[in-house]
Amino acid sequence: MDAAHLDRARQQFADRNPGSRRYFDEASKVLPGGHTRTVLTHPPFPLTFVSGEGATLTDIDGHHYVDLLGDYTAGLLGHSEHRVIDAVTTALHTNVSVGGIHPAEAVLARLMCERFGLDRVRFTNSGTEANLMAITTATQFTGRSKLLVMLGGYHGGVLYFASGPAPWNAPYDFVLAPFNDVAKTVELIERHGSELAAVIMEPMLGSGGCVPATAEYVQGVFAAARAVGAVCIADEVMTSRHGRQGMMKMLGAEADITTYGKYIGGGFSFGAFGGRAALLDQFDTTPGARASVISHAGTFNNNIATMTAGGAVLGEVYTADVAEAHFARGEEFRQQLAAVCARHPLPVSVSGFGSMMSLHATATVPANVREAFDRDHVLQELIYLGLLARGVYTAFRGMVNVGLAHTDDQLATGLDALDDTLSELSALAS
Repeated sequence: MDAAHLDRARQQFADRNPGSRRYFDEASKVLPGGHTRTVLTHPPFPLTFVSGEGATLTDIDGHHYVDLLGDYTAGLLGHSEHRVIDAVTTALHTNVSVGGIHPAEAVLARLMCERFGLDRVRFTNSGTEANLMAITTATQFTGRSKLLVMLGGYHGGVLYFASGPAPWNAPYDFVLAPFNDVAKTVELIERHGSELAAVIMEPMLGSGGCVPATAEYVQGVFAAARAVGAVCIADEVMTSRHGRQGMMKMLGAEADITTYGKYIGGGFSFGAFGGRAALLDQFDTTPGARASVISHAGTFNNNIATMTAGGAVLGEVYTADVAEAHFARGEEFRQQLAAVCARHPLPVSVSGFGSMMSLHATATVPANVREAFDRDHVLQELIYLGLLARGVYTAFRGMVNVGLAHTDDQLATGLDALDDTLSELSALAS
């Protein structure tokens, strides 16, 4: 695809969004890059949103979009789930910030343990924190220091492996494994076994392009890890939305520790890690219970807004039955997206699992991050800009997430917008 087409599309985007440009220019004077989430970066500037209702976003220039991103899976419920909003509002009228225990904390903990099959759970403020604490749990339990991670994995801002360990990562001793290659990953586990504290794995690479692991891979890797005494950590910060108990269990694998985040907070900052009692009880501060205890601080770990919201999410809004049905709806939509891609001569495919998916400017569906990023980058951006011009908001990198608030008509709008975008781009390419 000609780069001149991309320059023209970027200019058209800028011309349509003068308000977002003005806001970005002003914000950049006090915020490096104009924001505090690197993932929001895209040229010439990102949109600024001022309101949301259901599955619709409105930007500062008054344009309305079908939100097919869902805040990178955190916005599963949509923008106006009043069962959550009302529960939090009621709670905050009673109490706001308390330096002690309050009932909503144990309510959410019980819901999580029952839902996801955990012995114990602890709360944090983000998925990043949850993964750092899960790693701490494993290193303290095993007395070892090495961590096996996957190429393309992302476990938070300081645990980033898009093309290997990022230079700003937390200073752990990492062993990098090839995602979805069972033989090579098992060989690495066996080679480093006596030093390996944990294997940490997403069952689907989230920022790596919504590339799901195979059942053979997760089962084989976890079995090999346990054989050498390493702890198996499942990063389900994004993927716990799938099915009744999360994606790992759908793939037939059982983690020792699982991390959570995103949608469970109902729009509030949230993270959690939970799993086997033998591991989590290292945090038990009951007098005389243990000779040594791992300290886990955090002023807002049990904040009233998040704990109340999470209780409403798991207890009322996103029950196991709802999650099971939503998984099926996501599978259907991804098949529909794939059918649209197949109607056009351009190299475009879609990967994913359940209600999480990603569009790729590649001829075939990628099986690992290298294949996902070996794409036509100009075409990828033109698809993103084409969807925006037609009132559909997705991720710059191609991510698409189906939410509870989407109507059938809104999903159809997304399909039509992609069809029209690919038709226009096919004509330009010919």
